[in-house]
Amino acid sequence: MNIPVVDLSQFLSGTVNNRKAFSEELGKAYEEVGFVAVKNHGISEDLIRRLYENVQIFFSLPLEKKKKYEIPGLAGQRGYTSFGREHAKGSQAPDLKEFFQYGQTVAGDSEFAEEYPDNVDVNEVEDFNASFFESYRAFEKSGSALLQAISIYLGLNEDYFAAPIEEGNSILRAIHYPPITAEPASAIRAEQHEDINLITLLVGASAEGLQILTKQNEWVPVTALPGQIVVNVGDMLQRLTNNKLRSTTHRVVNPPRDLWHTSRFSIPFFLHPKSGMSLACLESCIDENHPKAYPDCTAGEYLDERLREIGLKK
Repeated sequence: MNIPVVDLSQFLSGTVNNRKAFSEELGKAYEEVGFVAVKNHGISEDLIRRLYENVQIFFSLPLEKKKKYEIPGLAGQRGYTSFGREHAKGSQAPDLKEFFQYGQTVAGDSEFAEEYPDNVDVNEVEDFNASFFESYRAFEKSGSALLQAISIYLGLNEDYFAAPIEEGNSILRAIHYPPITAEPASAIRAEQHEDINLITLLVGASAEGLQILTKQNEWVPVTALPGQIVVNVGDMLQRLTNNKLRSTTHRVVNPPRDLWHTSRFSIPFFLHPKSGMSLACLESCIDENHPKAYPDCTAGEYLDERLREIGLKK
C-alpha cells in the first residue's frame, strides 16, 4: 500500500503557508489512514546505520549474555526482554520476538530522576549505548515537530505538546524476530494491536512484514522507501482527540517459507508524554455527532493499564 508521503522540511523551514499546508496534509492523512511516510525527517542515515548494526550485533549474542540485561521489576521498560514475553492486548499467544528498550535520560536534579529507571548499559557492543542515546534525541526532535504540526491541524496552540513531551516517558525499542525453525502455530509474528503512545516513529526494518488494517477491513502491506520513516497515531492521541485521529491497527506477519531462515529487525520510537499529562478528550473534538468516548485519565494511568494488558506488568 502506498501510504501518504509528507515532507517534514516543508514544515521546518517553510513559510507560514507551507507550515499550514503540511499540517493539513498530515492531519488528513491521519484521519483517513493513520499511517504516513515522512521524508526529510532529520534523522541521519549514518546514525540509523550505526543503530541497526549495533542492534544486530547485540541480538546475535548468546542468550545467557543477553539475559544479563533483563532486569526483573522494570516491566520491560528498560533493557532486554526475552523471546515470547509480550503478547498483544486480547491475545494469549506470545509474539515471536525479543526486544531491548531504551528510555529517557534526565539530570539528577530533574523532577523525574526518581520516576524513570536508569537505562541498561550494554558492555559487549562498543557503540551500543552511544548510538541509542543519539538516536533517542534525534527521534525526540523529529517527533516534536510532527506534534507541532498536529497541534496546528487541531486548532490548538502549536506548542500544546511542548511541555508534556519535554523529558517525556518515550521509549526507543529494538525488536528482533528470530528465524522460524519449526512450523509456527500462527502466521503472525506480532499479533494485531494498536500502539499505546501519542505517535510512533519507525525507522526502516530489515525485512517486509508490516501490515495495517484499512477502513475497508482489509490487511495491506506497508513499506517505506529508503530515506523515509513511517509514523503512526497511537492510542493516547486517539483518546485525546476523541477518535478524530485514529490509532491504526497493525501487525507483523511471518515471511514466505523460503525466508524462514532469516531474522527481521525493527526499531520503533514510541513517543510518550510525561505521566501527568491529561488524556481527557479535547473539548474541540466533542460535539453532538461525536460524544465524549473515553473517561478522563492521565498518560501514566493509561500506560500502566496497557502494560498489564500486554503481560509486561503484573
